Amino acid sequence: MNIIRSLWEKEMVRKVFTFILIILTVYFLRGIVDLFLLTFLFTYLIYNMQRFIINSLKSFIKINELSMTIILYFIIFILLGYFIYRFIPIIISQSITIVNEFSGMQSKTNINRIEQYLFPIAGKVDIEGYIKNEANSIFQFIANIGKWGINILLSLILSLFFIIEQSKVKKFLKRFNNSRLSDISKCLGLFSVNFLNSFGKVVQVQVIIAVTNAILSMIALSIMGFPQLIALSFMIFIFSLIPIAGTIVSIFPLCIIAYSIGGIIKVLYVLLVIAILYLLESYVLNPQFMAAKTHIPVFVVFIVLIISEHFMGIWGLLLGIPLFMFILDLLEVNLNKL
Repeated sequence: MNIIRSLWEKEMVRKVFTFILIILTVYFLRGIVDLFLLTFLFTYLIYNMQRFIINSLKSFIKINELSMTIILYFIIFILLGYFIYRFIPIIISQSITIVNEFSGMQSKTNINRIEQYLFPIAGKVDIEGYIKNEANSIFQFIANIGKWGINILLSLILSLFFIIEQSKVKKFLKRFNNSRLSDISKCLGLFSVNFLNSFGKVVQVQVIIAVTNAILSMIALSIMGFPQLIALSFMIFIFSLIPIAGTIVSIFPLCIIAYSIGGIIKVLYVLLVIAILYLLESYVLNPQFMAAKTHIPVFVVFIVLIISEHFMGIWGLLLGIPLFMFILDLLEVNLNKL
């Protein structure tokens, strides 16, 4: 028992124990980690936007923080509602049209021709099983989109309440500093400050990437004759705040709209543009901007992003660098001397 107490008195032991505790907590809550991370991301972005607007306007007019928060969320929900009202019906109707067109493509004559050539080998192919697998994949994709939509909505609501009651939340958390968990609470507080500092740099990079993606996409979509460019650019900007995956998620609505205005050729052009943006974000913008902001060599940034994406999926691209910087800070490595 004395050995454990003597070990616990060492700051490094407490930090390592708290870090392991955080990892275990995240592992056991991995089913809802998307919701927490989205809430954290929206809270960070909207709170900093609120502070920026208030500080920019304070020499002209004094704005209450609560009022500015409500105004910002009102604008966000209005834009989100407009996107749902304007584009979701189009996406649904065009999806039904595409399915009906592909279903009606086979006439009786074509079927007879296909039977003439393919009947000898048709019995060897499990067509029914293949169709079921493809249908399940489509339904799973739609279900994932619905899940992400619900998570985004819940995250926005949670971030709204957190920003409004941030002072109360801070006072509540500080009470643990005088409890039996004071050592762990203080370590968590220290970790939170260090993580937020590094996460802030990563979010700044992701916002720059999102703006770049939105501008380049708007230029490409305008060349292809897409309607409602401002709304679509806003959608791409929001999606691009989620690294890599946001670019991929935007494929579905853009391809549906492309098919409605130009057929399969337009869809191929959209896929080409998204592939270029994906490569640009993954292998050029992300490593370069991360290296510039964090003072970590580009090669090391590449390795960290690859490893973090392997273990944490798409969120690893956003959290990998902050966690790496957090570990370096835990080991007392000074990045300013790199």
